[in-house]
Amino acid sequence: MLTTQMLPIFVQMFPFNLHIGRAVVPIHFICETLSYIVGYQFYVYLRSKTVDKISESNRFIIFIGAATGALVGSHLVGVLENPQLLSDLNLMYLMGNKTIVGGMLGGLIGVELVKKKIGVTVSSGDLMVYPLISAMIIGRLGCFFAGLEDGTYGIATSLPWAINFGDGVPRHPTNLYEILFWLILWVSLAAFEKRHAFSDGARFKVFLSSYLLFRFFIEFIKPDYFFSFGMSVIQLVCLSGIVYYYKVFIYPKHLLKNA
Repeated sequence: MLTTQMLPIFVQMFPFNLHIGRAVVPIHFICETLSYIVGYQFYVYLRSKTVDKISESNRFIIFIGAATGALVGSHLVGVLENPQLLSDLNLMYLMGNKTIVGGMLGGLIGVELVKKKIGVTVSSGDLMVYPLISAMIIGRLGCFFAGLEDGTYGIATSLPWAINFGDGVPRHPTNLYEILFWLILWVSLAAFEKRHAFSDGARFKVFLSSYLLFRFFIEFIKPDYFFSFGMSVIQLVCLSGIVYYYKVFIYPKHLLKNA
């Protein structure tokens, strides 16, 4: 069993902060800001290299729909994540709780509603996949540096790579597991696209359905609130998304162009 003394010294220093004079800037905040900047700039670069079938004005409207849906979905699922605290619901609790799963699915709903309204039928998400992955990697690195404050750590474990985030308990570094997942997905998608062509919208379907599947299983080693039937709110939301993308799992040929 790992003890606090057996772990590297740096794990005793969570959360990591940047000290500038008397100011203390959380590394989590820096990483989160960088994730938005890098993700957006990467998207702009890819769009400049691609013939976009969606007009500039429609792209902007779709972006608004995605941002609105992501904001609502992120906070809604975040609030529902711990039903025991709903009785103490207040503005600070509402704004302070958010989750990526809710943000992604909320953004998806927002995009689909907007596209239906303005008559766009081609995929708007394929171009966002690699920028989103890059943003997620940077963002989760910030979650790791935040330690216990971020709430993305795992349950206690005796595995040799367990990390003490400041409370003396060796835990699964689930935020690092997620970074590893994103790197594997990026490499896998890039390697696949060197040999095959995705159909319109397929890259985003693989991106989101893979993440929902990953999150469904990783939640079992996170200290979530679980219902009596053994699943959490996050897992139920993931399952709804997986059902929505069921064709990705039972009929993968439809993902290929001209299949």
